[in-house]
This record gives sequence, structure tokens and C-alpha cells, in this order.
Amino acid sequence: MLLAIVASVLLYFLDTRLDYFKPIRASLSTVVYPVQKIASMPDDIVSWFSELFQGHQQLREQIMTLEAQNLTNSVRMQKMQALESENMRLRELLGSSFRLQERVQVAELLSVDLDPFYQHVIIDKGVAFGVYDGQPVLDSLGVMGQVAEVSQFSSRVVLLTDPSHSIPVQIVRNGLRAVVTGRGLGESLQMEFLPHNADVRVGDLLVTSGLGGRFPVGYPVGSVISVDFPQGKSFAEIAVAPAARLSTSREVMLVLPGEKIDFGITYPLQIESSDGKVCQISRSKIMLTHQLRTVTDGYG
Repeated sequence: MLLAIVASVLLYFLDTRLDYFKPIRASLSTVVYPVQKIASMPDDIVSWFSELFQGHQQLREQIMTLEAQNLTNSVRMQKMQALESENMRLRELLGSSFRLQERVQVAELLSVDLDPFYQHVIIDKGVAFGVYDGQPVLDSLGVMGQVAEVSQFSSRVVLLTDPSHSIPVQIVRNGLRAVVTGRGLGESLQMEFLPHNADVRVGDLLVTSGLGGRFPVGYPVGSVISVDFPQGKSFAEIAVAPAARLSTSREVMLVLPGEKIDFGITYPLQIESSDGKVCQISRSKIMLTHQLRTVTDGYG
């Protein structure tokens, strides 16, 4: 035992002080290195797979985060587009009210009931907002209908296309008065009780005549899209396309009672008929200043 200790001390002294065994140690290291490398391979493989899994997991998390951000941005973009569309519609409504110099109140549609024979919508304004039965309802392009039933915070509006709805109109081109009634099928109206010799042409613009006192004079109602004179019938069959966007408008205008209405139209009007002829309409042919009043009788 003592001999082994002495030998160890001697070898240690020779190696540390004289580097006696350095070449031998270098040779042994070269021989042992492959064994050490092979022995460490399982740990290296485990470490490599661990890093690969962690990198894959981080990549998945990053992808999920980016997808969530993309979805959020997409929703925000859709909301922005919806707000832009709503702003455009509101600007159109307000622009129409300014052009008409009219006192109006903007309302929004809550629900739509467009059964072929029942054309009604519900708006978010009622008695609490001053809405009344028979109040004219418009969009940015023309007449949509009128209030038929009022509750505290909502109202039911009957559209022009409802079969029960009629509105007195006149043709801008010649001042001819008539009545337009809803057909209930699609977005079309019909002019009634005009004889075969009536001066009506495709493309004629129809506006409210003001008769009956419910609708102020001069609001666009629609334009004539077809004129037929069937044999055996006393009256012409005249189809009219509404000016208002009955199936797409989300915001509407309620015309408020007021004083005289000035539409700011310069006379004489230059009107081009369907055959290309241009005629002038004097102020006497279509009155654009009218005392707005509400009545419960008559037709409107």
C-alpha cells in the first residue's frame, strides 16, 4: 500500500513538473476521443430533439399568435369598412336633406318584412322621438313609404311596394297627375287609372304631387320602365321602378313637420325625354314650395 502511494506521488511529480507523460496522455486522448464522442451521442441527440421540439413549439405559438392578430385585424378592417359604408350612407342622407333644405330625423332599420304581399319595415324611432302616423319616410334617393303604426320607441313603415299603399304623383315632363300603387312582387310599382291616350313615356320621372297633404310636393318616387296598352282594357298598364333603394337602405329619413319647403331648383328645368328631345318645365308646372301639413283623411 505504501509502495503504491509513493509511486503515485512520483508519477504526479514527473507529470506536473517535467511533463514526462504528456506525449502518452496526448496519445491516449486521441484514442479515447471517439469513445467519449459515442458515449455523449445519446445526450446530444436528446438535446437536439429537445431544441427541435422547443423551436417547433415556439414556431407554432408564433403562428397561432400571428393568426390571432390577423383575425383581429381582419375583424377590425371589416368594422372599418362597415363604418365607412355607414358614413357614406349617412353623408348621402344628410346631403339629401341639405339639398332639399328639409328638417329631417335619421332613423335606422331594425327589421324587414318583405313578404310578396306585405312590404313593411321596422325603424328605431317612435313616439318618444316625435314620430307620428303617416309621416313620410325617405332615403337619399327618394320616397320609401310612410309610417303606418307608431309605438313608444319604434315604428312600422309601409313601403311603396306594399299593395295597400298608394301615393299621388305627377310626371315632371308634362305635369300629368296620377296615382302609383305597390304591386307587392319585387321592386316595382304601377301607375293606375290612366287611359290609353295618356302622355306617358318610358323614362318619365315621377315626383310626389302633394295632393292629399301627406307627402310634400316634389319628392322623387320613381321612373317609368314600361308602358303597355292592352286591348280590351280601359286603362294603360304602366310599370314604375322606385327611386329609393327599398331593399338595401339601412338608414332612412323621417320628414319633420315644418314651414314651407324650398327645394332650391333653378327654373326653367331642362328635361330630356326618352326620345332624346329636351323640353323646359316652368315653375307653374310643378310647385316646389308647399305648406307641409299632416292629415288623417284622403290618400297619401
